[in-house]
Amino acid sequence: MAFALKSAPGSLQLKNHNTHLLSRLPSGKALVSTKRFTPMATLTTAPTLGLSDTFSKLKKEGKVAFIPYITAGDPDLSTTAEALKVLDSCGSDIIELGVPYSDPLADGPVIQAAATRSLARGTNFNAILSMLNEVVPQLSCPIALFTYYNPILKRGVEKFMSTVKDVGIHGLVVPDVPLEETEILRREALINKIELVLLTTPTTPTSRMKAIVEASEGFVYLVSSTGVTGARASVSDRVENLLREIKEATTKPVAVGFGISKPEHVKQIAGWGADGVIVGSAMVKLLGEAKSPEEGLKELENFTKSLKSALP
Repeated sequence: MAFALKSAPGSLQLKNHNTHLLSRLPSGKALVSTKRFTPMATLTTAPTLGLSDTFSKLKKEGKVAFIPYITAGDPDLSTTAEALKVLDSCGSDIIELGVPYSDPLADGPVIQAAATRSLARGTNFNAILSMLNEVVPQLSCPIALFTYYNPILKRGVEKFMSTVKDVGIHGLVVPDVPLEETEILRREALINKIELVLLTTPTTPTSRMKAIVEASEGFVYLVSSTGVTGARASVSDRVENLLREIKEATTKPVAVGFGISKPEHVKQIAGWGADGVIVGSAMVKLLGEAKSPEEGLKELENFTKSLKSALP
């Protein structure tokens, strides 16, 4: 859930796309373990709702969506599989899964480090797909994939969209593509019933914000501050005004991300009228810096419950 802001107001773009995709998974490495944290979702055959439908359901219940982010493959894909199940069983409404990238110019230090560790262990997109193919059927909440544009281009937009659809992905966030260059992505996403989430920032002019909001599917991702991702001590009061402006322009749900790391942040943003709250770096830090995968998963479980309990 990380990106940097281009100097031009209201646009999101990285310096280049001429970067390498990921390397091979080490031989013999288990992709998925199913021993821990079996969620209730495995006991039901009800189809998973998409992003828009999830927000609609929560709105009727008077609830705000909790959306955690983790990086695939950090510390390894087996732990990622377990983390997805933990997040789901703790009441996450949507999970954002980051595809590690070899040149994460947009990310803050925590997610940069997670991507570096993941790639060093040999994580690649095919391995992530294999993991998702096993785990997604066990989840009750939808997955939104977060990826830079280069991996999509390398596979081909049409093939990428059909492939992620086949493993059960419901949403997609591609932060380094400006609105003007999203036409092909939006078309292929629509064909494959993938909801393409677009982002608006504190520096986005009102006219451009309205165009972004109009084109976004699933929900509108409101960046709470400028700069790269990372936990912050407080959330800018400006978010309240930004939320009001966006909600005057659309009836689509709005989720706030970037720098949110504490239950009090979550409660504050919900109180300002957000439909969803996204927490990333704090989650990634717990998993990536734990003494063991088991300890990381337990800390993730406790942290997720504390954040979820702060929401209505």
